[in-house]
Amino acid sequence: MPKRKLDPLPSAAFQILLALAGEDLHGYGIMRQVADQTGGRMRLGPGTLYSSIQALLEEELIEEVQRGSTEPNHERRRYYRLTSAGRKIARSEAEKLADVLRVARVKKIFRGDYV
Repeated sequence: MPKRKLDPLPSAAFQILLALAGEDLHGYGIMRQVADQTGGRMRLGPGTLYSSIQALLEEELIEEVQRGSTEPNHERRRYYRLTSAGRKIARSEAEKLADVLRVARVKKIFRGDYV
């Protein structure tokens, strides 16, 4: 089986998959959603965002979708959607992180809100 380009999945790519799990978004919407869902700890610049989107498209983890809109300049905006393969990869990555978190809790690494 050929090695996936996104194996292991970079954190920026994982955050993009999570952002798209709720709704179709355009690039700027993805940037805002990632910042919101990470409490501002991750802010994707355009270079990271669009190179990650390109890799996710190539791996068929997301797809570009056409949207009819009355928004000005909507024809320039590209919207992206999570594919079923992308949802499966995101779920697998989340399960790995949950396993690591369980170990960290047992080892009493976290204090406060994380416990």
